[in-house]
Amino acid sequence: MSVETADRVAAVTSSRPSTPLQTSWFEFLLDGSLLENHLQKSYPDPTPVQLIIQFLEQASKPSVNEQNQVQPPADNRRNRTLKLLALKVAAHMKWDLDSLEKGLTIPVLNMLLNELLCVSKVPPGVKHVDLDLSTLPPTTAMAVIIYNRWAIRTIVLSSFPEKQTKPGPHQMNIIVQQEKEMTDNILTVLKEQATDSISVLEGALQLKKDFYVHTLRTLDLLAADAAANGETESSTAGLRISADELHCQVHYDLGGIFFQQGCTDQTAYENARDHFRQTKELLTKLDSTVHVHLDEKRLAGYWNACKALTEDCDPSDSQNTPYNQINSLIRARNYQAVIEAFIKDNVSRSLPNNFRRSVLREFLYKVQQGESTLDEVCYKLCVCNAVRDALEGEVLSVRFQQLLLKPSKKMVDFILEVLSHLLMSQIIVSLKIFAGVTNAWDILETLCETLEELSLLFVVSSHKLFMELLKEEERKVLVEQLRKRSTTINLSAKPLPSFYDIPASASVNIGQLEQQLILLLEPRRIRQILVELHGMAERPFWKVNSKWEVPPDYINVILGIKDNLTKDLVYILMAKGLHCISIKDFAHARQLFSACLELVTEFSPKLRQVMLNEMLLLEVRAHETMAAEGSKERPPSDLVSRVRGYLEMRIHDLPLRQVVGKECVAFMLNWRENDYLTLQVPPSLVMNNPYIKLGQLLASTCKELPGPKECRRTAKELWDVVVQICSVSIQHKRNHDGRVGLIKQRESSME
Repeated sequence: MSVETADRVAAVTSSRPSTPLQTSWFEFLLDGSLLENHLQKSYPDPTPVQLIIQFLEQASKPSVNEQNQVQPPADNRRNRTLKLLALKVAAHMKWDLDSLEKGLTIPVLNMLLNELLCVSKVPPGVKHVDLDLSTLPPTTAMAVIIYNRWAIRTIVLSSFPEKQTKPGPHQMNIIVQQEKEMTDNILTVLKEQATDSISVLEGALQLKKDFYVHTLRTLDLLAADAAANGETESSTAGLRISADELHCQVHYDLGGIFFQQGCTDQTAYENARDHFRQTKELLTKLDSTVHVHLDEKRLAGYWNACKALTEDCDPSDSQNTPYNQINSLIRARNYQAVIEAFIKDNVSRSLPNNFRRSVLREFLYKVQQGESTLDEVCYKLCVCNAVRDALEGEVLSVRFQQLLLKPSKKMVDFILEVLSHLLMSQIIVSLKIFAGVTNAWDILETLCETLEELSLLFVVSSHKLFMELLKEEERKVLVEQLRKRSTTINLSAKPLPSFYDIPASASVNIGQLEQQLILLLEPRRIRQILVELHGMAERPFWKVNSKWEVPPDYINVILGIKDNLTKDLVYILMAKGLHCISIKDFAHARQLFSACLELVTEFSPKLRQVMLNEMLLLEVRAHETMAAEGSKERPPSDLVSRVRGYLEMRIHDLPLRQVVGKECVAFMLNWRENDYLTLQVPPSLVMNNPYIKLGQLLASTCKELPGPKECRRTAKELWDVVVQICSVSIQHKRNHDGRVGLIKQRESSME
């Protein structure tokens, strides 16, 4: 470098503001006072949890002996000092498990707390449940309590769904996989010892004295071997934590583990309720909660859930929510009161739709388990939910529309009763200027279009709702339609004694309906015909047309549906939707798939995800078809996000079609998402789906294409991989001009 160049570089460097260098981990080894000074900073860099990770990472590095063999980490002064530094950082954080859990992985926190047990002189080889906490030194007892608190908290937290991290390079994925295996092993041990951990913490609640936990000073004393004078074991050593503060935290943690166990043991909910009650009482009692770290919103949620699940709802309780009231009525088997509450809630709208639907699903599940007496409750709740949906402008559910296919007089009367309750309320009067009432009328209109019995039609058309909800012109139009329909019904109801009016046989009717079933593309009409067919004959109607095919990946899941009508409907909707995609009729395909998605969402999370995958493939093909026809419009960001979501999806036991991954990769290649394909596609997909592997190679080649001299070699390597990947489904054949042609073998299944 010339003198002039050096001067210019120095000038530029000196003109920039200098960024403080991050303190390296080994500097804390060299200067004993540096750690405390560093932690006192407003924004220390690295942060406390980063320091813990660095210290423990260095202390746990394996060593290599003279024979080049990997050995466990050495137990030397350096590693012991690093572990002590990690403990001192945790002591500075006052052993706040909330902060430690957010910043540290389970293996790292497990290592940290095991080191705490070690330095706190917890007797090795003795189960914690066999220790008498009242006889242990204060800091020793506290170390045992902290460890067992973390154990049950980790079990609870591991049961919550967590967002999957995006994969990185291959070596990084190996590290992530190793960490996952370590985490799973630790969780297995913690779950096996859960009963012991609970017993230890219940024993801690019996201690009424104050507790003490290690500080930087007591840890320094341990390092200097000053524990011989008993200072670290005396009642004044360490950070004082009052009995009420610790009990409050322990009650909260025990409540969490008991609540989690409630799904398999109903009595555990009662234990959880008692612990959460104690937590709430101690929180109000404490003047200061410096050492209590809990989520009060989650505590309130736990408390409400426990009251609902244990029927511990006091009507005079100001916190007695509508959720608690509904759950109490269900447990008391007061189903009529539940229905009345739903009817009233259509006016107040205090219950979220998701909660109302979950209540209906609970009753439907009970019916499936054999409680057929709840059929009436189910259809009434379904009607109430449909009215609520209509008021809010949502699409009427599939289940409600199925109810309207064969309604009884009792059901029609109930629908009119629910709508009348809305009409009589003062709130509905003020809502007439909004879309709510118009949408409520949609239910009546749908009812009139569906009813076949003349008597039921007259019941609806003569009801006062007609006068209240419809304008005069609308009433005239509908009455005229009903009159025409009544004429048709009367003619067909009284056949003439002619040869041609002899009623057709059931087989002829079934044949006609099956013919309509083959030709129709309207989901609602398909449902209606299937209901009629199942009323005539008990046999599978998905076999009516041999050209109806669903991918073999899905066939077992669909045919495993217990209800025969639902099985036929899912199969036929999917088969027709796939056929529409093959002929590029995307509009009808969307209708069929949307109806199928709504249907399976009610009973099968697995089939729901299958339909979401197929609808993604539909949108990808629709957009690529537009591009092939000359459209220059880029795909919407929502579609790109959905494609990425599919490629990153990790759902076990879910049937996946290779073609979905293949076309998603082609879609990403076409729109030059090379960085994503190169770096972020999960290795499991790359290994299991050759099309994704090919896409990754192509993206990598396009992204990092070498210079002209290496192009031939790169092209040959890529071609070799293409031949290797596609050799199963592609034949290689030379044309007359010597070029290699690809003849793709067509599969018999329709995709």
